[in-house]
Amino acid sequence: MGESERREEIVLFPFMAQGHIIPMLALALELEKRNKYSITIVNTSLNITKLKSSLPPASSITLLTIPFNPSDHNLPSNAHNTDTIPYHLVLRLIRACTTLSAPFKTLLQTLITPDSNLCIIADIFFGWTAAVAKDLGAFHLIFSGCPAYGLACYHSLWLNLPHRLPTATATGDSFTLPDFPEARLIHRTQLPTNISEADGTDEWSLFQRYNFSFWPHSDGVLFNTVESFDSVGLDYFRRKLGRPAWPVGPLLLSTGAASRGKGGGINPSLCNQWLNSKPLRSVLFVCFGSMNTVSASQMMELAKALERCGRNFIWVLRPPIGFDINSDFRESEWLPLGFAERVGGSGRGLLVHDWAPQVEILSHGAVSAFLSHCGWNSVLESLSQGVPILGWPMAAEQFYNCKMLEEEVGVCVEVARGKSCEVRCADIVGKIELVMEETEKGARMREKAREIRDVIKNAFKSEDDGVKGSSARALDEFLSAAMS
Repeated sequence: MGESERREEIVLFPFMAQGHIIPMLALALELEKRNKYSITIVNTSLNITKLKSSLPPASSITLLTIPFNPSDHNLPSNAHNTDTIPYHLVLRLIRACTTLSAPFKTLLQTLITPDSNLCIIADIFFGWTAAVAKDLGAFHLIFSGCPAYGLACYHSLWLNLPHRLPTATATGDSFTLPDFPEARLIHRTQLPTNISEADGTDEWSLFQRYNFSFWPHSDGVLFNTVESFDSVGLDYFRRKLGRPAWPVGPLLLSTGAASRGKGGGINPSLCNQWLNSKPLRSVLFVCFGSMNTVSASQMMELAKALERCGRNFIWVLRPPIGFDINSDFRESEWLPLGFAERVGGSGRGLLVHDWAPQVEILSHGAVSAFLSHCGWNSVLESLSQGVPILGWPMAAEQFYNCKMLEEEVGVCVEVARGKSCEVRCADIVGKIELVMEETEKGARMREKAREIRDVIKNAFKSEDDGVKGSSARALDEFLSAAMS
């Protein structure tokens, strides 16, 4: 059988978290447009059920269930997704996934035929799949839903723990990354809790070093980013791993497919109706993603700031740290007395519990700025609409996403840092006014955000539109390498 007649199989295996599943689903849908590949997404049963409802009716993408029993790993029986578990169990779920090597290999063997070409695209937490790919003679790629710059900082910190080195201790609260000096200074307050507490012998350190040890054996890394504003991070991985790093973003789901929640939230039509009643560029959208929340004291100061600044706002509320994030929200306890009634009665604030149609909100002309945790899906959804960001990073690589957006790209101002920092109402008000009022810096940020919107829009331009976009070219390059 000739090369042109080979069966070309692409298998995608995301980690069991919405922030990881969504961009990989978007990648699968982008690959499906090529009409050349048999595409399969692998995951556990509950995630496969959710994915079925996210696929377009005519999609040819296959969904395959990999056997997984959370109870075997001292996890709750419904722990198929990080949405359902507290943060302290996330590492246990990640480590439990390393036991899936044998069932994953068995599942792949059912797809392979003598004429097939197999490409495996696996999550950043699933480095172990590179060994499975090697056993099967398959092409293997790591997929990162976050930008190369943010992941470069995160990768370097775990490998080097530079904040533990004597030189870092001697120089105070800031230090450089030994293998990524381009990031300049990192401050101790920019360390997520698990890295800040790491000493090299803790469970997170041991897992990350195990995980990263497989990456050089992969055939490359795919990033949900665009070359022109993330070249520094991409170059880090090209030299560090000696492998290609292909920027194939932005990978965003369409409006309908991206409307997701855990059962609560607001009807999108009601949200749109409220936005339609507001002037252009007058609304601040506040949302910290699907897994994050702030402390009770931070929530109180943020509420005071939203009321004092006099701006229209939509705020997605979840219970503060220390309470079940999926439990009922107690307004009388966690917000200033009478806050909900005042902002609701005046029509100036829309309080939404658990979930809001984020893509639809950010694409509405009434929205001026986004107060965000700087998770990369949220960042791309915001910048693809030209909406600048007020950053409040909380975990993982979000601190370095925020750093890049502020220092390198110029579309963000950091409002606060982490889940335990002290925040003051007046400081938050000042940052909101800086971005939303006609200040010189605010005007520059909005102009830069519009420029990045156009960069993102052009990334997937086809040759029919003239010059092919950078991400479209990168997609061609990785597919050519995978199927050669």
